[in-house]
Parts: sequence; C-alpha cells; structure tokens
Amino acid sequence: MDNRNLLLAVVLSGLLILGWDVGLRYFYPEAAMSGQATPPSAAQTAAATQSRGGSGTATLGPDAAAAAAAPRKVDLTAALSGGNRVAIDTPRLAGSINLVGARIDDIELKDYRETVKKDSGPVRLFAPEGTPNQYFAEFGFVSGGVRQPSTTLWQADGAKLTPASPVTLTHTDAAGTTYRIRFAVDANYMITATQSVSNTGGNAAIVQPFALIKRTDRTATIDQFASHSGPVGVFGGTLWDPHSYAELAELGADKGEGKPDWLGFVDQYWLAALVPGDGKGNVNVDDAGFRSLGGGLFRTDLLYSATTVPAGGSLSQETRLYAGAKESEVLDAYEASGITRFGLAISWGWFWFFEKPILWLLRTLNGLAGNFGVAIILLTVVIRGLMFPIAQKGFASMAAMKAVQPKMKEIQERFKDDKQRQQQEIMKLYKDENVNPLSGCLPMLIQIPVFFALYKVLLLSIDMRHEPFILWIRDLSAPDPAHILNLFGLLPYTVPAGFLAIGPLAVLLGITMWLTFRLNPTAMDPVQKQVFAIMPWMLMFVMAPFAAGLLLYWITSNILTVAQQSYLYSRHPQLKAANAAAAAAEAKKT
Repeated sequence: MDNRNLLLAVVLSGLLILGWDVGLRYFYPEAAMSGQATPPSAAQTAAATQSRGGSGTATLGPDAAAAAAAPRKVDLTAALSGGNRVAIDTPRLAGSINLVGARIDDIELKDYRETVKKDSGPVRLFAPEGTPNQYFAEFGFVSGGVRQPSTTLWQADGAKLTPASPVTLTHTDAAGTTYRIRFAVDANYMITATQSVSNTGGNAAIVQPFALIKRTDRTATIDQFASHSGPVGVFGGTLWDPHSYAELAELGADKGEGKPDWLGFVDQYWLAALVPGDGKGNVNVDDAGFRSLGGGLFRTDLLYSATTVPAGGSLSQETRLYAGAKESEVLDAYEASGITRFGLAISWGWFWFFEKPILWLLRTLNGLAGNFGVAIILLTVVIRGLMFPIAQKGFASMAAMKAVQPKMKEIQERFKDDKQRQQQEIMKLYKDENVNPLSGCLPMLIQIPVFFALYKVLLLSIDMRHEPFILWIRDLSAPDPAHILNLFGLLPYTVPAGFLAIGPLAVLLGITMWLTFRLNPTAMDPVQKQVFAIMPWMLMFVMAPFAAGLLLYWITSNILTVAQQSYLYSRHPQLKAANAAAAAAEAKKT
C-alpha cells in the first residue's frame, strides 16, 4: 500500500511539473495568445454596445480612410524617417509626433534599456501603425458626425516639443473651421493635448474632440493574478481592470461604470493612459471604453460629447496622455495633483498599506547597500525580525498545547460516549491551564499578508528591473540565466526558461525548503510523509522560471525559517520532544 501511494505521489508530482507551463498559460494567459483572435461577431458587438450605454450612445467608429485601406506591414526605420514629424525631447522621453493624423507614435524611455547589455537601446513604448510592435495615441475631431481621417496632414508651429517649448498643430477644413491641438510636456511622462476649434465659417459646426490609444498585444506582458496586464482605468472613482486581452477579444468591447477619470493599457512596468479634463470625472463624454479590433489589435476610446460651435465661436478640451514607466512615486505625485486613484495603475491589491512601506524600505536599503540583491536579503531579514515576536508567540502556544495533550486524551477517552460533556471538560481544561487553541493560528494568519506584500513588491517594483546581484546574475527581474539546459552558463546561447531550467538558485530553494520540512517533525501518516518528502523538489521545478529576485527572497526566507525554528525548538524542547514521540508512535503503529 505504501509503495502504491508513493508511486501515485510521484506520478502526480510529475504531471504537475509537466503541466506547469500549460497551467500557467491557462490561469495567467499570455496576451500574445489573443493575437489570433478574430474580429468580434455582430452579436458580440451589439451586446458590447448595449453594455456600454445602449444603442443610443455615440461611439468613435473606425477611421473611414483606415478602414478602406488594406492592412500593411511597415518597417520601423522607414516609418520614422519619412518626414512630417515634430521631435519630442525631454529629460526622460525621446521620440516624435506624426503630423499625418496628429499621432504620438514614437516614444522611447531614456532611463530604461531594452536589455541588460550596456549597448542596448532604450525601451521603445510607442511605434507607428503597421509596424510589428505598433502602439500609439491619436488626437482629433469628429465634425458633423464624421471622424477626421487619419491621413489628415497637420501644420506645426515648431520643430521640437520640449518642457520649455509647446507645439501647436493646425488644420482648417473646407468649411472654414480651424482645428488646433496644442501639445505640452512635463519633465516626466505626461503630455497635455489641448484640442480647440475656431469656427470662422458662416455656419454652425457640431464638433466632438476625441483621443484614442491603439496597440498590439504582441508586446504585452503576461496578465497574472498578482500583476495585471491589459486594459485598465478608473471610472467613477472605482478601479476597473477585469479583463486580459484574450477576454476583451471575446467580449468585443467593454468599459467601467460611471464617468472616466482615466483609462488606458498597462504592462508589468509600463503604462499608456488618457486622462480627460482634470482627471476627476468632470467631463461630458459620449464614449469612453475599450474594444478589440481583431488580429491582436486593441483600442481605448475617449469621445467627448457633441458641442455646437456657432459661426465665430470656439471650444476647447484638454486631455492628458501618460506614456512611461510605472514608477510609484511619479504616479502618486500625479494622483496628488488631482488624477483620481492614478497610483492604482500599479496592481497593489488589498495589501497596499503593507506594500508601499515595504517598497520604501527596499529602496532605502538599496541606497545603503548599493546592490539590489543585498537589499532583498536585508529586507527579508528585517521583515523576519519584525515578525519574530509573533512567531515566538505561536511556538509558545504550540508548546502549551502539546503540554496538555495527555490530559486532553484522557478526557476524550473518559467521555468518548458523551461529546457535549467532552467539549465542556476540554474547554474547562483550556481555562484551567490558561491555553488558547487559536493563539497558535493567529500569529500565522497575521504573517501571511505581510509576506505576500513582500512578494508583490518584488514582482511589481520597476526598481528591480535589470538590477544585478553577483557573478552570473545580472538581472534580478529575470529567471536565473545559468541552468541545466545551457550547462549552467557554459554554452554560448540562451534557452527559454521553463520548468527544466533548473539553475543554482532553484537548487538552493529546493534544499532550503527540504530543510524547513525536516526541522518540523510533526506526526503524519506515511502518504503525508512521502508527499512532504517530494514537495521541496517539486517546488524547485515549479519556481525555477520565476524572477531571480523572487527566488533570492524565498531562499533567504527559508534559511531564516530554519534558524528561527532551531532557536525556538531550543527554547521549547518539550515541543520538539513531543513531536518526535508522536512521530515515533505513529511510525510504530503503521
């Protein structure tokens, strides 16, 4: 029977390991999986339209000129060298505005490299339409119910957009209505577009400013439980981020409830978002939401309500575009300036009140140590130190419970036929011995949100991106590069990380996890023993593809757990002796 159970445990563990990649993509689907999605059906589109405000709500339909043109593939270098561009140059951004269509389709982040190599170029966030990684923002107008085509050529009053020199684009239509888009940019990642209309014609004009962000999902990061990637926004003061790209492709279109405070697309480290007006929902819009365009393309729309501009009249509407890194201090500063809950572009979750202080401490330790890996180790030590009194109390409670176990068994045997009396006598025993059976569980429950918050900080923080540790670990945000598939770095090529990419950090994780289980000799049946014997090595495979920084945290935490348990068992030898005796009795019995 024991051999059969052992074989069953081994088979189940093997199936879990082999199915890990499949399961990961099922529960945390890669955005690229939706790249083969077909355009939504008429029924899906109708249902989505109804959910977004009913058939009477105006929506920003497709650009007629773009819809008529066949999909085209464009080379990035050719697209950016074609002229008709206004350069963007700020302390943190580089790129250009395309005068054809008033599109911001060229954005690079100066402070971040694509890879850890020193000669790697900066991270490219935006790219022109038709390029493999297309991702851009467009500003324009709907006049008389007709959207201005994306082929409209605008005239600029300057050659370069900087924090000190705004640029205004101008276009006049055949009816004599002049449209202007004034772009201004700050020293971080925020571009302000002020769209205005001057009606110099003889008739009134009905005008709706609009803004949109369009992107491909091929450059999107994985949508995870702990880190959302996909459409995101705040509507009516409430965060809305329920869908991955694959789910949005199935729905066709969706949005949050209430007026938009801001909306856009988020990746693990990057954000592109539109902020209408003051960012507090004080705007009148006909449409603000998200839609799938098919072929792995997605769009977020912001269409303001129609305004009648009389002859000689004008209107003006401000929209901000955030295009940059998810730096918590920068996002929080914009939130403090008035954008509702802008800091929630980072998926903090329920335990944000733990996570933000932990992030501050991590940055402080990194500043002192000068090495992010050392900072992770120090942070884990500090957190464990703060949690130690709670763990000590839990162990003391366990020791007290073990001390009264013989008396409990005696009561259970004496009143085995009278359960009510048995419970009364056990409660009286707890009271007489001053023992609380829940006090051992409560410390563990208190520690769970703290350590989960520490895990999320390491997962979400852009501070860990491309940070080195020691020797072969040059990027703590990436999996261990030295693993069995490339002979621990000896082979001159890289292999995609997976459950077989067992590197030194994964091996250390398995060993330290095994030690924590060995140091806790609780009584258990043979099947439990076999499962616990296998589990550390199973976790070694499962966690191998995780970021090196997360593995470093887990290894440090396991080592501290072993040290903590050794010390506490030395303080409560009766607990260890009782556990060992119970284990021996169980082994003899089976």
